[in-house]
Amino acid sequence: MNWVGLPVSVQIAFMAIGGLLAVASLVSLWLVRSKPERNYSELRLRIKTWWIIVGVFAVAVLFNRTVSVVVLGLVSFLAFKEYLSLVPTRRADHRVLFWAYLAIPIQFYWVWMAWYGMFIIFIPVFVFLFLPMRMILIGETQGFLRAVGTLQWGLMITVFGLSHAAFMLVLPAEINPAGGVMGLLIYLVFLTEFNDVAQYIWGKSFGKRKISPKVSPNKTVAGFLGGVLTTTALAVLLAPFLTPLAQYEAVGAGLLIGLSGFVGDVTISALKRDIGVKDSGSLLPGHGGILDRLDSLTYTAPLFFHYVYYLYY
Repeated sequence: MNWVGLPVSVQIAFMAIGGLLAVASLVSLWLVRSKPERNYSELRLRIKTWWIIVGVFAVAVLFNRTVSVVVLGLVSFLAFKEYLSLVPTRRADHRVLFWAYLAIPIQFYWVWMAWYGMFIIFIPVFVFLFLPMRMILIGETQGFLRAVGTLQWGLMITVFGLSHAAFMLVLPAEINPAGGVMGLLIYLVFLTEFNDVAQYIWGKSFGKRKISPKVSPNKTVAGFLGGVLTTTALAVLLAPFLTPLAQYEAVGAGLLIGLSGFVGDVTISALKRDIGVKDSGSLLPGHGGILDRLDSLTYTAPLFFHYVYYLYY
């Protein structure tokens, strides 16, 4: 891992994140020793998993372009695989799934090449048209609409949406002198995760009125508003260090991440409630599956990317 040449703000950001996790680890250890009558195993498990998540994220952004794209492509692959493990698929479509999986390395190859034109149309146009044709050639019409819709939506959320996060690493660095090629991605991911935590804390502290009781009973109006406003304030504070955004543009970015992060969260919650599962998987101990951690990012990544791309690229 090479720190030479990294913007000072990026180095400080990683040290701050590591410091916060170190403090959390020490606090959890103190709680275990000072209050042995209470069970803090889930808290400690979550903190350990966050160390792993931050480590993977560091590998994804601090090495060269090839390593970064491969790591983020692998994350997208795991998210799509987990999605397919949740939703029902037809036996006849197993051969079609090969082509859906093949779309992942191809999509991230366009990212690695920084070929924006192909990156932006490959899945929404070419894969969208190809997969139904491949299903038709099999000859199975029973459940066709549901099968093709399920597959296309999964690819859009877990592959196309998340690949926007990877494309931030190949944007011209000179546009963002404060944070370089990594600043925008750190800004996006940190604010997305912070928004989830802030909405949870505000909801637990002041939440009474449910915002969507049938989809996500724990979500409240106070949690939603408090999370969005707190995330927006932090977006303005961090923007000069990690992004090229002016103050008023950072307000827009904070509102965008806060609002879309909430929508992404409840969208995946609706999917899990429809299927009848609590977590999308068990890959991340204490956190559930990878989709449980990336649910908000599936929405914030493409929307924030195009917001910045429109303003500066």
